[in-house]
Amino acid sequence: MAVAFTREDIEISTRAADHFTRLYYTTYDSSTRAEDLPKFYRPTSTLTWNGNPCQGSEGVKKLIHDMPSTRHEVQSYDCHPMPGTQPPSLLVCVSGNVSHGKSPATKSTSTRSVDDQPRVFFQTFVLVPDPVAPVVKAGEVAKYYIDADAMRFVG
Repeated sequence: MAVAFTREDIEISTRAADHFTRLYYTTYDSSTRAEDLPKFYRPTSTLTWNGNPCQGSEGVKKLIHDMPSTRHEVQSYDCHPMPGTQPPSLLVCVSGNVSHGKSPATKSTSTRSVDDQPRVFFQTFVLVPDPVAPVVKAGEVAKYYIDADAMRFVG
């Protein structure tokens, strides 16, 4: 039998997705991302980055370490609670633009590489309630970790 979500379930899920999206991309674009971004994942988490698979927080750490700096601009996101747990797992879909490398304004030459140009991306997350996080109170946003993550350039 399908579980019907209440309006409050949807609102809490939406707040969690909003909080997650802001925190995730701020962390991704920070100078400490190689240390901080893997904390969103667990050893069993999976990531497919533009067709390249990574496993767990250590795989994410290696991927991020080898990547040039980034600047994300989230254009939109959508969140769907998934039945089966309380609080529910979340399917979060994000789209926007990302630039890799130094800002064109900071380059010393007039030659611009493709890496400086914004690219359209689409990223889908499955967020799962963190069983080791403190118990949340009614109406409070649950603590989540990334169980699955798929990112693809679409432009």
